[in-house]
Amino acid sequence: MGRVWEIPVHDSTRVRDARMAAREACDDSGLAPTRTAAAELVATELATNLLKHAGGGRMVVNLLEPAADGTGGSVQLYSLDHGPGIADVDAALRDGYSTADGSLGAGLGSCRRSANAFHLYSLPGRGTVAAARIDPEPGERGAPPARLPAGGITVSLGQDAQCGDAWSWVRSGPLLTLLLADGLGHGPKAAHASTAAVAELHRTGHLPPADILRRLHTALRPTRGAAVTVAQVDTDRAELSFAGVGNVGARVRTGGSWSSLVPHPGIVGAYFPAQVPVRRLPWHRDSLLVVHSDGLPSRWAPPEDPGLLAHDPSVVAAAILRDAGSPARPVRDDTSVAVLAPDRRTSSP
Repeated sequence: MGRVWEIPVHDSTRVRDARMAAREACDDSGLAPTRTAAAELVATELATNLLKHAGGGRMVVNLLEPAADGTGGSVQLYSLDHGPGIADVDAALRDGYSTADGSLGAGLGSCRRSANAFHLYSLPGRGTVAAARIDPEPGERGAPPARLPAGGITVSLGQDAQCGDAWSWVRSGPLLTLLLADGLGHGPKAAHASTAAVAELHRTGHLPPADILRRLHTALRPTRGAAVTVAQVDTDRAELSFAGVGNVGARVRTGGSWSSLVPHPGIVGAYFPAQVPVRRLPWHRDSLLVVHSDGLPSRWAPPEDPGLLAHDPSVVAAAILRDAGSPARPVRDDTSVAVLAPDRRTSSP
């Protein structure tokens, strides 16, 4: 997962850059030409909308492993802006809608048809976040996209091609496990450590969080190490178990209020604690977990808008990343945000 693409879109030349980033990501994931074409179309439409309707913004392209169906890799495209927002999202997703003179306005509708999952969150005066996932195979025509219980976004320090952060999730029976790893430092060696952590998660997702971290410590010894958080929901017991080693932050929302979850000091793969504290909390239908690397400003405010909290986790993560940073508060490191939500089977736009 080490490679990421971030493209500031403030003039028409960057639309091509966004399209090329989507193509490169699909090549890295081994997607077929038809799926690559779908990703390129979505990237072009989203980047064009940033210029036409938002006065600019940024595109982020991430690799997802594994794909939603467990085979191959997927490509996730994000569009983030602080523009005027969209007053009527449902109308904007219909073909023929436009607020730009002379524009057909089919862009967002074509994004929704081309992507396996397309989610849009917007508030007038606050801007818009769009998230589109391209899987190896097209979705079934007319069928609503399955809502995944976890989503995330990753960007590199200084728009570097290699990111030292990585996140992933696995399901094993009633256990749903989310991992976020922040490789020590940044660049290729940090990416190697976090990618090794993701690979080990896919071998150990059946274990409890403390045991997963111990296995990760062994797996990461040949690397420079990483800060790692593991959160696991037991859907049978409606319980969240959280354990972390190193500077990876987390906040959980339960019963309408947010609380912080604090990891234990150390470095997985280098300085591992003798005991790994595990915190357990109830997990309800309104619960939400946000984990993030230390690239996110420490005083970021958790979202309170019920409309956002009900959205797909990928959109929630992207909105948190967008709202936590600004030109006046540039990121200090590679930055990742991952969100775990109740495993609902319905999807919001």
